[in-house]
Amino acid sequence: MMTDTNPPTTQRVFISGKVQGVGFRDWVVRNGKALGLIGWVRNRTDGRVEILIIGDSDASAALIDKCREGPPLARVDHIEAHADGERPPKGFTKRFTA
Repeated sequence: MMTDTNPPTTQRVFISGKVQGVGFRDWVVRNGKALGLIGWVRNRTDGRVEILIIGDSDASAALIDKCREGPPLARVDHIEAHADGERPPKGFTKRFTA
């Protein structure tokens, strides 16, 4: 639940490593929903995974921390996260590769 002391944030996150073909997107959707976040996740043609995370700043940070390890078959080499202004979608979804 969001409070005045912990305002919602919007972050765009790019994850590189062995992150495609290992169930990373489904894993992100499950964890994002469990943390009460909204957003989306998709594969990038350059081999990275891109995530838009919107919600409580602590929950957003928790998802990014979980992404440092990812699902069992993944290997995360690098995470880049920055503030973003995209309008929030409904729920947490998986999108087509871009």
